[in-house]
Amino acid sequence: MSGIKNGLTPNNAEVVTARARFAGAIWTLVVLAPFIAEVLSGSTRTSILFVLIPEMMVWGVGALLCRELVRRWRGGSVSLLLMGLALSVAEEFIIQQTSIAPLPFPMSHAEYGRMWGVNLIYLLFMLGFESVWVVVAPVQLTELFFPGAGDRPWLRKRGVLVSCVVFLLGCRIAWYGWTQQARPRMGGAPYHPPAGLLALGVAAIVALMAAAYLAREAGRQHGGIERGTAPAWLAGLAAFVLGAAWFEVIGQVFVAKPVQPFWIVLIAGAAWAALAFSLFTWWSSRAAWNELHRFAAVSGVTLGCMVAPYLSITSWPKVDVVGLIVYDVVALAGFFILGTKVLRRARQAG
Repeated sequence: MSGIKNGLTPNNAEVVTARARFAGAIWTLVVLAPFIAEVLSGSTRTSILFVLIPEMMVWGVGALLCRELVRRWRGGSVSLLLMGLALSVAEEFIIQQTSIAPLPFPMSHAEYGRMWGVNLIYLLFMLGFESVWVVVAPVQLTELFFPGAGDRPWLRKRGVLVSCVVFLLGCRIAWYGWTQQARPRMGGAPYHPPAGLLALGVAAIVALMAAAYLAREAGRQHGGIERGTAPAWLAGLAAFVLGAAWFEVIGQVFVAKPVQPFWIVLIAGAAWAALAFSLFTWWSSRAAWNELHRFAAVSGVTLGCMVAPYLSITSWPKVDVVGLIVYDVVALAGFFILGTKVLRRARQAG
């Protein structure tokens, strides 16, 4: 009766409730994507936390748009990963151009792995990092937090339009902030990307998006005979080991004596990525793969990202060290809360 008094029919009330639920999921994903990839990894520290706003516009809204397209296509995890790769190529070739401009970072080997005008080692790492920790992991976590949202799209046409505008504006801010402000302050020489590399980036984005659409059935669970999969603890452990080891790829750009020749790292990294992709695609396609497995896997890969900054934390200012510890405590508390909910749902279902 209260809905009728307020001018809402039962159907309208359901629509309002649905919108409210999706709004929570949308904002969670928009925040989680940069929080996991940038803050927990140590890339964005407390002393420069203001950059989290444009990161939400690019990474958060970008992850949201990737998920939205995949869910509208009724695609699975492989499709989502390919969309994450497309977003990564956009970042590395078009937005901030960090994989094609000479690296300006202090103590880095700018020429290590650089061929044909591309930082190949850096690009390989970022393709894995930005597709998994920016898109796949945050989407999985958000959907576990909001199981009612499930595989359904969260945006209406107006929401898609607004998201696209915010994303493009964020890209412009990120481009200017990095290429025109941060890079020169690091001593990087002015860089003007060749038209050919920009065209290559655009072509790769289109190809990856097309592949994501064509592969929308790949890796999906299908009905039929119940097939076994790895236990949840093993999925979590494997995700942690595979994820933490991935940071050894980018580490070669900064260590005093990187592995020579660089193509050894390139081949080893590509093989490591192929192993991770094959293993989790196989496991998650099994009918026995459930929410507990998803939670264990996404928790493991996120923890793998969280341990990486502690290898260099001794050189950080105190405010950044304290900030990282606080963020990690918040993340662990969040995992504990989510884990109890997932476990409760599993017991109720079983």
